[in-house]
Amino acid sequence: MRYFEDIELGERREIGRHTFTADEIKAFAARYDPQPFHLDEKAAARSHFGRLCASGWHTSSVCMRYVEANRREADEQQVRGEPLAKSGPSPGVRDVRWLKPVFVGDTISFASEVIELKESSRPGWGLLVARNTGTNQHGELVYSVQGAVFVERRPR
Repeated sequence: MRYFEDIELGERREIGRHTFTADEIKAFAARYDPQPFHLDEKAAARSHFGRLCASGWHTSSVCMRYVEANRREADEQQVRGEPLAKSGPSPGVRDVRWLKPVFVGDTISFASEVIELKESSRPGWGLLVARNTGTNQHGELVYSVQGAVFVERRPR
């Protein structure tokens, strides 16, 4: 993780892509969001979605997995012997939007863009706000959320 001062407003990076399968959609739904259109093809066909689709929480969880797993930059810094800034905790998320359904076979590409950098009342920390998005293989935005995280400022 880079220090707060080294992060630029508007930075955008691709963080991962995922193809949703029927089996994983059903498994997630059975455990966390057991609605018929997430669990059963026939019930989904009769729903307003018209076919089996992923829970929005499933899409959110996959995105979060990529946000957290995307620590390659920090790993590379560590290998080079560069100092690493600390991050966390997150004061939360806002504006969670599931804009289009995610169907079986959809491949969602996730990205993160820095949309705000704020001074923090916590000494030695800044607040980074990012918009994380998911776009399907047709170029349609299907998911969006704003998340914030505290990032260590450069030692003086």
